[in-house]
Amino acid sequence: MDESNNNPGVADNALGDDGQFKEQDRLLPIANVGRIMKQNLPPNAKISKEAKETMQECMSEFISFVTSEASDKCRKERRKTVNGDDICWAMQALGFDDYASALRRYLHRYREIEGERVNQEKAASGGSEGLATDHYRWHEQSSHAIIGHQHPSNSRAEEASTSLLSFDASDQRRKSGSSSRPY
Repeated sequence: MDESNNNPGVADNALGDDGQFKEQDRLLPIANVGRIMKQNLPPNAKISKEAKETMQECMSEFISFVTSEASDKCRKERRKTVNGDDICWAMQALGFDDYASALRRYLHRYREIEGERVNQEKAASGGSEGLATDHYRWHEQSSHAIIGHQHPSNSRAEEASTSLLSFDASDQRRKSGSSSRPY
């Protein structure tokens, strides 16, 4: 039986001959992974292909891990849409408290700006070309500010990356008593 028939919303071309997702559809683009990695390295540092591929696999697995936890929550609540609050909840539930609180602040501010933008567009009714630029500028500034926010338990906060998606594993301190969750 065709696997895509059991998974509504999954495009037929996303599945390979064996019914599994194609690798390029499962993993983040390697160029994006390399760009994120370079943000945390000195300008003259080089990154091997093997290192990029390893991080590509880890980042993709992390996203799947958090999303799966959020999806389980939505399924239990009989909802079909995973939202930002669900992702924050999942990160907290999985022990990524520092990142969850930063993401919550970012999400709150993002929603405020989106509400203001919609109101401005309604008022201007057509003259909103400059709003997209303002929105982009705010997004860049706020992600820098949120990631750079010093948390008492994070002694390397001054070295925090300029990207919300740049996670440095050495900064994340998991509780010693927590057990590993199966994927």
